[in-house]
Parts: sequence; C-alpha cells; structure tokens
Amino acid sequence: MDETQPPSCCKKILIIRFSSIGDIVLTTPVVRAIKEQVKPVEIHYLTKKENENILIPNPHITKVHTFCGSIQSCITELNGEHFDYIVDLQKNKKSKKICHALHVPWSTFNKHNIKKWIFVNLKINLLPNQHIVNLYFDAVKPLQVQNDHKGLEYYIPKKEEFDKLDLPIVFEDGFVAVVLGSIHGTKRIPAQKIIEIATILHKPIMLLGGKDVIFTAEEIVARLGERAYNGCGRFSLHQSASIIKQSNCVLTGDTGLMHISAALHKPIASLWGNTVPEFGMYPYLPGEPFLFRVFEICTLSCRPCSKLGFKKCPKKHYKCMNSISAVEVAEWINQFQE
Repeated sequence: MDETQPPSCCKKILIIRFSSIGDIVLTTPVVRAIKEQVKPVEIHYLTKKENENILIPNPHITKVHTFCGSIQSCITELNGEHFDYIVDLQKNKKSKKICHALHVPWSTFNKHNIKKWIFVNLKINLLPNQHIVNLYFDAVKPLQVQNDHKGLEYYIPKKEEFDKLDLPIVFEDGFVAVVLGSIHGTKRIPAQKIIEIATILHKPIMLLGGKDVIFTAEEIVARLGERAYNGCGRFSLHQSASIIKQSNCVLTGDTGLMHISAALHKPIASLWGNTVPEFGMYPYLPGEPFLFRVFEICTLSCRPCSKLGFKKCPKKHYKCMNSISAVEVAEWINQFQE
C-alpha cells in the first residue's frame, strides 16, 4: 500500500521495524533486495534498543538507529540524516508519526488486521494465501524492488559462535535444538509433549530459551537425564542461533528462533498452538519446502484464539498443543540424523 511516491533517485532509505525478533528477521529479504537492486543506496534501520544486536552484524545495513520508550528522542536524529525514502514495515501509530515527522516520501503494507480479527473471532478465513515476507515486499514496489526468493538472513558475530565441543560427549554425534521460550504461553510446547517426543528421538536435545523457562527445562532434564541439556538462560540470542546452526533439526513453536532457524536453513518441526500458519508467519524457506513441517490440530473450533497469544489457554485444556502426535513429530525429525 503506497502512501507517497519515491523520488526518481533514492540514495538513502530508512526501514522501520521496532520488534519483535522474528518480525525483524522476516524483514531481511527486503533489506537485501533493496541493497542489491537500488544502487547506489544507504540503508538505515530504526528499531527498539533491545533489538539492535540482531541488525548490527547485517552487512547490507549502513546504520542502525534505536530508541527506548518514546520515539520523540530519535526524530531529531533521524531528521538530521536527510533520508530520500522510508519503508515502514511496522505500520502502527508510532511508525506513522515518524514518517510524517520526517517529511519524505514513504510506503507501507497491508497488515490485514480486520481479516485477522474476523478469523480469530468469527473463525472465517478471508486472509490472502501469502507469507508476511511477500506482504513486506508490497511496501517496496514503489522502489521497483522485487523479491529475489533467496530467503531470510541471520548473521552471527564470530565472537559469539558457540563451540559444540563444550557440550557433553553424548552430543558429539548430533542433537536436536528444542525451543522452549516464547513471549506468549499459548505458543509454547508443553514440557510433557517435549518429553514424549524426546523419548522417541534418535538424538539428544538441547533446550533453548530465556530465564523465564529455566524451571520448565529443569523438569524436562529431570525426566530425560543426559539426553537433555538445559541451555535456557545461559546463552545470548547469537549464541542460541549458533547452537541451532550446528544442530541436526529444530523443534519449535511459533517463535523468533523458528524464523532464525529458517534463516539458517535448518530442518524445522514447527508446532502450532493458538496461532495458525494462515496468518502468514510460518517458516519462510522458498524453494526448500522439504525443510519444514507444520504440526497442528486443524479441527479445533477454538483455533485461532488470538493473533498473538495468551499467558494461558482460555479454555484451560490447551488441546491445540497437547493433542499433537509426539510419534509423528519424532518420526519426521528422525529423518535428519546426519
């Protein structure tokens, strides 16, 4: 959805995406395509302060701008950059305020929020059959930039690469990375489901997540012993990405690490709870559909119950996750043993 037309020559472009981790990773094809298709060009990126480390290693980005809390503090700085064009991939009140404050041409995309509301509340799916990455590319059509279908990108600084030799000896022949963490509880794979899956897997599991899921990880380790390693709260985001890169396969919910896994071209067993792939946020692996499989219970009348998620299941049964077959998930993961 174009708001204003770009000038004939765009030498300095600002991309806006504040959060979250996965959404920022999903913008990387747009960043790369602009850099490769608009020449010469400087790409600047505006995000929240806590997310700058995701973007700083990206070689396509000239400068990362950040803010904490109020955006007013960064508007003066951004005005001093004299941008030629803005690509708004956040599309909310704050990003729109910035676009107007900078007084340069800008464009954005259709978030289809009304259709998402209808799907969540009326269970009628009117959404386009499009991945969010393709919708992001609608925002750069005025720049005549097209999707190169090369997929996502994630850059791990060398100093944060994880040494696999630091893991117990049982992990030396490979392992499955299991993502426990998510901001929303109804996107998390239950501990019991992970235990059920892990007992069928041919490889041990590395548990990844923040400090908020340490106790869940400890519960899993207590049941599985040396076949599980509790990495929750121990590693930075880049280190977690490095661990994923060295894994055989990734077991995850609808999380930011799922998108990082896709950027690293890892096999992904993707388990879906309250959200649905139809929202357009499933693993983006163009040309490599064999590298991921979605596991979900499509027959539940309560799904999707939210476009984002809840702390706990509103129905208190969490059937969307609990009913997924552990055998099917494990058998799919066990294909990737080398």
